[in-house]
Amino acid sequence: MSKILASITGVAGYVPDYILTNEELSTMVDTSDEWIMTRIGIKERRILKGEGLGSSYMAAKAVNLLLEKTGTKPEEIDMLILGTVTPDQPVPATANIVADMCGITNAFGYDINAGCSSFLYTLVTASKFIESGTHKKIVVVGSDKMSSLMNYQDRTTCPIFGDGAGAVLLEPNTEGYGLIDSILRVDGSGRTHLLVKNGGSCFPVTKENYDSREQYVYQEGQTVFKSAVSHMGDTALEVMERNGLTGETVTWLCPHQANQRIIDATGKRMGLSPEKVMVNIQRYGNTTSGTLPLCLWDWESKLRKGDNIIFAVFGAGFTWGASYLKWAYDGDKVAKK
Repeated sequence: MSKILASITGVAGYVPDYILTNEELSTMVDTSDEWIMTRIGIKERRILKGEGLGSSYMAAKAVNLLLEKTGTKPEEIDMLILGTVTPDQPVPATANIVADMCGITNAFGYDINAGCSSFLYTLVTASKFIESGTHKKIVVVGSDKMSSLMNYQDRTTCPIFGDGAGAVLLEPNTEGYGLIDSILRVDGSGRTHLLVKNGGSCFPVTKENYDSREQYVYQEGQTVFKSAVSHMGDTALEVMERNGLTGETVTWLCPHQANQRIIDATGKRMGLSPEKVMVNIQRYGNTTSGTLPLCLWDWESKLRKGDNIIFAVFGAGFTWGASYLKWAYDGDKVAKK
């Protein structure tokens, strides 16, 4: 019997309409377009506006488009896993809310939080249910409303992040197309360098600590930058080497969109020419769990059956990893936004 792989058979995304440009951001905090572009590579980011709208709203938009594009009925889905660091609320899981919003009634689901590595962790986790033969159609989602965690008085952090969501459909494949290999790692000693301190069970947000603004993202930029460059490059190269891939045979690098310089360093370490690297950070910023599926969504029309794709991520935790996926269909035949 041929080995069952988890194949991506569709992709969709959603970004909010509101565009927060560097020019507007410079009226809110001491920064400039030149400063942001030189250090991060972001020109604009999307912000979700509207009372009571959170990660589930964006995720549901992406999932509904995914179901429409793939001609899949909601009741055919038997699992929905959502990567996010900005759940609608602590309980219930945002995956449960999204399933309800999309009419997915014959599935189970839950959230995964691995910082900016959340989507890849979620994708790899979901693939095991496909490979086991127990599940046939799984929706994997990455969605984050990062504006809800931003301190717009912190010039070093608030320019980086934006809001957005993406989703893929996983199905079994016995022809060699799908997720072939992955390396995922964690080092909890890095937790103090990138975190949201308040808002959990250790330090609930109170009237007394609210003014500390520690309910927002805190990042030690230089430490995170060095760790991301090292770990994303190392794991991507390790996945390539143990699967006999080279810079010539890798078709695409789909990297986490955290910083243009990190993306460039990862591609260079892998021996890739710049045109093989997916980059949309300039338009969306860092959407955390949304970066990888939004790249696939933007590049879908260019993807061809048999393309060798390497995913590379790094996030709070520290978490990081890389995966090798062989693309399953010609994207130009189905790409739709």
